[in-house]
Amino acid sequence: MRHVTIPQDRIGVLIGEGGATMRDIEDRAGVRLDIDSETGSVGVESVEDPVQGLKGPDIVRAIGRGFAPEDALTLLDDELMLLELIDIEAATRNETDLTRKKGRLIGENGRTRELMAELSGASVVIYGSTVGAIGTPEEVEVVRNAVEMILDGAPHGSVYSYLERKHNELKSPGMEYHQYTG
Repeated sequence: MRHVTIPQDRIGVLIGEGGATMRDIEDRAGVRLDIDSETGSVGVESVEDPVQGLKGPDIVRAIGRGFAPEDALTLLDDELMLLELIDIEAATRNETDLTRKKGRLIGENGRTRELMAELSGASVVIYGSTVGAIGTPEEVEVVRNAVEMILDGAPHGSVYSYLERKHNELKSPGMEYHQYTG
């Protein structure tokens, strides 16, 4: 059994109304969840296909980091789907800096986060001091690079240009070799 600890305020989301979300995860991932709502500790035990069961802890972790259960369950869609969590706090000096950088990642009315998701093809959530991305390795890499650019202080315009370029590359395989990237 593997253990994942999630924030208290996400336990209800993990369980769902009348336990519906928990049962859905258990059925679809072939795992059994043992949730301690006092501590936020969730035991994840594989009961069916052990390979599919390996995704169980990531599904729980994704919900714990702010993803909607249906987005977290996309991790089961294909073995290439992965969850990446980027620690914003690691790139900040103090609480004020964390708030400022988190604000830059979210953008005005959530626009920056929205564009990261839209143009990369990944699901993107900003929760607490992490940015979470669920997608293929290529999609997640685009999000990671965009987040790092923003955390390093790049202007939003440069980040949006990068996202547009990557969006076009991901949409038209093979074309990336014919584009000028200056």
